[in-house]
Amino acid sequence: MRIAFVSDAAYPWHKGGLEAGERVEAEELAKHHEVHFYCNRWPGMEKEFVDKGIHYHTWMKTTDQKFYRHGRRSIRNSVHFAIMTWKLFFSGQKFDLVQANIYPIIHVPILKFYCKLKGIKLVLDVVEVWTRDYWTEYLGGILGRLGYHYTNYFLKSADFYIACSKETADGIAGHDIGKHRVSVFFPILNDEMLASIAVAKKKPQLIYWGRLIKEKRLDKWLHVFAETKKKVKNLRGMLIGDGPEFEGVHEMIKRMKLEGSVELKHSYNDQKELFGTVAQSSALLQMSEREGLSIIVLESVSLGVPVVLPSYTPIPDEVKELCNVDDESKLPDLLAKIVRSKNKSAFIKNTDNLKRFSVSNTWPFYEGLFKKLELD
Repeated sequence: MRIAFVSDAAYPWHKGGLEAGERVEAEELAKHHEVHFYCNRWPGMEKEFVDKGIHYHTWMKTTDQKFYRHGRRSIRNSVHFAIMTWKLFFSGQKFDLVQANIYPIIHVPILKFYCKLKGIKLVLDVVEVWTRDYWTEYLGGILGRLGYHYTNYFLKSADFYIACSKETADGIAGHDIGKHRVSVFFPILNDEMLASIAVAKKKPQLIYWGRLIKEKRLDKWLHVFAETKKKVKNLRGMLIGDGPEFEGVHEMIKRMKLEGSVELKHSYNDQKELFGTVAQSSALLQMSEREGLSIIVLESVSLGVPVVLPSYTPIPDEVKELCNVDDESKLPDLLAKIVRSKNKSAFIKNTDNLKRFSVSNTWPFYEGLFKKLELD
């Protein structure tokens, strides 16, 4: 079969959770089928190229600075990407299946029209279903309400939906979409690579890595770290990532006089090197207030690193059950206890949950999906 992925961001040129999952899916499918990937042209990408068997087609140049404005996704960039999706009509390609990231949502009706006209099955990847309140908080009153109603209407455009969690699947079904059209699936754990990471002696270190955006609440992360350091004098912190908040986080570290305790680093190019650094840490502290799944939680637990979350965490239950959750005010005591413990594995729970996120599940899942869509 011929399969197309459509997403404004592409991993590893842009590092994000959904993007990493789509890359895994595209790589696995490319072992059996012809896979094309349509996206923005991030630094380091050519206009047309093949990588790991995936045929990449990039439409317009972008950077983190263009992708985000005022700490949120750029509306202008999103509209421009939606306009670029019209190029599919003139690509000369014929696909059996188009799988697309639902966000930035503006492009979805164009994809629906394209697939309807060409007789192609449309599958949407959904990591979050936002409430009206979240839309208005994110975009403001008028634009937020418009975004909410627009999404609700065009969410129903696909033949099938892939949700990253049960909570997201329930959110999709709540929009009068039959549950038989929704599956929960998110392959992200590379078992072979994770198993190759040497068991490391733990350092008194708290870690976070990922996109540096406002929703990750790194201001709260630094506050909790500072309070924990009062209890564990030799504690170190490490923040790894890139994004629009990089300079802001750097300034916060200086303002809080944590330069000698917290190291801020750009994203690693080598994932194995990153995992080696993570494995040495005593705990992952994840303070995000918006999260569809949180891959860093799954990877940390897989590496034997306990995870600590605030009680307000939006992380779904199947991931949260692996972690230690408490009120924000109590996190420093909990973290100090973990850092001092000689048995850190005691703070990791329900590890059987990890199996459902294994990359090895990818091909069996898609075999089943093709049958449901009558593509086999």
